[in-house]
Amino acid sequence: MDIKTESFGKLSDGTETQLFTLTNDNGLSAKITNYGGILVEMNVPDKKGKVDNVQLGFARVEDYTSDTYLKAGPYFGAVIGRYGNRIKEGKFALEGKEYTLPINNGPNSLHGGIKGFDKKVWQAETLTKDGSVALLLTLHSSDGEEGYPGNLDITMTYELNNDNELKFDYQALTDAATIINLTQHSYWNLSGAGNCNITEHILKLNADRYTLVDDSLIPTGEIAKVADTPFDFTTAKPLSNDIFDLPFGYDHNFVIKSPSCNPDEFNDKLSPIAEVYDPESGRFMEVRTNQPGVQLYTAYYLDGTLKNPAGLPYDRFAGLCLETQHFPDSPNQPDFPTTVLKPGEKYHHITIHKFSIK
Repeated sequence: MDIKTESFGKLSDGTETQLFTLTNDNGLSAKITNYGGILVEMNVPDKKGKVDNVQLGFARVEDYTSDTYLKAGPYFGAVIGRYGNRIKEGKFALEGKEYTLPINNGPNSLHGGIKGFDKKVWQAETLTKDGSVALLLTLHSSDGEEGYPGNLDITMTYELNNDNELKFDYQALTDAATIINLTQHSYWNLSGAGNCNITEHILKLNADRYTLVDDSLIPTGEIAKVADTPFDFTTAKPLSNDIFDLPFGYDHNFVIKSPSCNPDEFNDKLSPIAEVYDPESGRFMEVRTNQPGVQLYTAYYLDGTLKNPAGLPYDRFAGLCLETQHFPDSPNQPDFPTTVLKPGEKYHHITIHKFSIK
């Protein structure tokens, strides 16, 4: 197993960023930058042994900070925080006080605001364990940053092992009551990033319900059954079965069946939530988590403007996101699982992606 460190380029203020490559004994490798905690590449063999990158991304930090990219706002591969997904009208109340967040997605606040964790330079440390290699990222978020209360200290660990598992491990502590919903915004394309779209990927979700949303994608509070709707992935099916019948593809939060939300038991209480299979390449990805929800997003708004390092365009449906999370707008929905974190408590979220051939 191996860890390699190299430059990933400079930000406009001269800050140097780094790229870390984690490689296991089976030829899988994950490339991560400390800018935004971005998973830049995930290289996985196909059924013929050919290794290809299955993660949408770029070759330089400058591409993640360009005006074109920021205007498109896809959040490729980034760690999202302090609150992933949407908060209605950028407002929530906590312990009798109302807080106001930046509005950056229609009438709502999305993915932590104007400068969320996806645009921060994280401190990085490489780790070698028995049977795995890891990158430990740390970040401090100050009280009042992007409107959120409390000083928050966050760690995010990417770990690649010889079982071909890529683990995301998030932990956080606060000195005042706050809300938190960290996630990771990877765009997966098991045929190879930029090669073709994901509409023929076969998806199965361990979710028999989903949260209904209004026109601005804010939950109404109603949790509906997926049965007899395009949202039913309880039996594996190609995305193409229904994706073209939806006005904007999938951008919905699914309620995971029997999730484990006990942070003290995360090691043996992960729920299987998703299986993704690409028949052409034979690549198969399983996802497990201790979170209660997962946002399925199928990249409807990519339009070919952004391109992969080989110059191939990232078009509509170029990748799919499986953002393990608490539900959107939970601070304003008392019947949803809470996202409040208080002093003395520890936020702990873990998600594992396992790769194989089928």
